Amino acid sequence: MRYAFTKVISIAVSFFLILSFSGCVRTIDTDINDDKIGVIVSIPPQAEFVEKVGGDKVIVTVMVPPGANPHTYEPIPLQLEEVSRAQIYVKVGSAGTGSGIEFELVWMDNIININRKMLVVDSSRGVKFFAVTYENGVPVEYNEYDKDSMDESTLKGIDPHIWLSPANAKIMSENIYRGLARIDSGNQEYYKKNLDNYLAELDMLDEEISQMFSEKENKVIMVFHPTWTYFAKDYGIKQMAIEEEGKEPTAEGIKDLIDKARQYDIKVIFVSPEFSTKSAEAVAREIGGSVMPVSSLKKNYLENMKEVAGAFAESMK
Repeated sequence: MRYAFTKVISIAVSFFLILSFSGCVRTIDTDINDDKIGVIVSIPPQAEFVEKVGGDKVIVTVMVPPGANPHTYEPIPLQLEEVSRAQIYVKVGSAGTGSGIEFELVWMDNIININRKMLVVDSSRGVKFFAVTYENGVPVEYNEYDKDSMDESTLKGIDPHIWLSPANAKIMSENIYRGLARIDSGNQEYYKKNLDNYLAELDMLDEEISQMFSEKENKVIMVFHPTWTYFAKDYGIKQMAIEEEGKEPTAEGIKDLIDKARQYDIKVIFVSPEFSTKSAEAVAREIGGSVMPVSSLKKNYLENMKEVAGAFAESMK
């Protein structure tokens, strides 16, 4: 945490030096309108949630841009400029007072210190969290928690990818609505109408995805990074993981995964663009299969979730 604080101070100093010498700083969004509510979000999918609810009354800045790894990303001065004048920060906030997403764990306190007037919205409020125990890539235990039942030991095992469930996306959007209504109560009805429309779209998405898996008998996927816990729980899918607790598998572990893939007749290994694919490719070669990238972080949430669900369904018997 001391390292993170030092880094943010360094970045902030750089930002203010730029201001001092140049007189202005290029904004991230050159079309920013002072009449709009400046909203900061941690990851791209949240941007769709905010824009769907906020409509033409918001301007959104994403801290972890598309293609970046939310576990390691560090903000740049231009992003801190947006933070300094924003009215709302919507954090994923997937566990306790912090988040399972390393970006928020490391940077959230320092970001708040840059703009203490900014309303911080915890979009995870009301979400049920899962911690999964894996043995040789196979999920053997699911534990469900809410915010009030988690302690420090629990937080380490929580899957932070709560947005990868249309049901959770609805809860997150409702929390965003409450934040916008608090900041801009005069347009509360406008935000509520937008929220209702988006909730209906998410319901349609959920129904469509459910139909994709309704007749599948072998509902098993193998992934490199266990990102899809909430999605898998929603649709009765077993998610098998190559990586466990951030650790690459051993040679023996890879052999066991190959055996499991053959047992379940798995021919596709799903990987995230932000992570290495070396171990996944090794398993795929041995089973005569292929590696397919699927993203958990695209901004176009509705479209991306349909594409990912379709890819999962296509890989099943």
